[in-house]
Amino acid sequence: MNNKELTNNLTERKTVFALLVWGLGVTAASFYGIFQKLPLPSIAFLVALGIIIPTTIYFTNEKFRGYIASLGLKKLTILHFWRIGAGAMFLFYGSQSILPETFVRNAGYGDIAVGLLVFVVLLLPESQAKYWVFHIFGMLDFIVAVGTGLTFTLLEVPLMKNLVELPIVLIPLYGVGISGATHIFAFTLLWKQRRTRKALEQLLAEQAETFIENGKVVAQT
Repeated sequence: MNNKELTNNLTERKTVFALLVWGLGVTAASFYGIFQKLPLPSIAFLVALGIIIPTTIYFTNEKFRGYIASLGLKKLTILHFWRIGAGAMFLFYGSQSILPETFVRNAGYGDIAVGLLVFVVLLLPESQAKYWVFHIFGMLDFIVAVGTGLTFTLLEVPLMKNLVELPIVLIPLYGVGISGATHIFAFTLLWKQRRTRKALEQLLAEQAETFIENGKVVAQT
């Protein structure tokens, strides 16, 4: 095992540990009524923080970026399969009038669609295009769902208080952060691959041009 693999393995263990602590922390805080005592706007802040922290770590920590790159686009995409369960839970809560109808509509159906799209992506031939389409669609749905949720929370719509109860609290205060961050990770990887491909194409074009010019010189002599 080389140094890069050792670094990625260590980073993976740290990442899994951090995710475990995060998930257990959210579960405990909800179970003991900590979130329920907070004003609704502060929940919106915690949701945003769940996206900002892993994204900041990604852009400031080279080892973490290397680990994410080693996972690849396929694994970052498969992770979004969980959104089927999230969407289904939103729809169930909506059917019981536990959450606002508009929020349920904006968050539930889109999440299910994104989760199902994962299967389509896996069945298609390997290409960058399919990952671009998936993550653009997934991010647009994410923006609509989270934007609606944050707006309703900041406006202190009473039914939004139910989002801090178990088990649904794990969606906004855990899953949302992971989903948002992994979309950003994927876009970064896609952009880097695009730049690498363009640089390679340019290099090949320059080499071909040089070869042709050299051929002309030889022919003239």
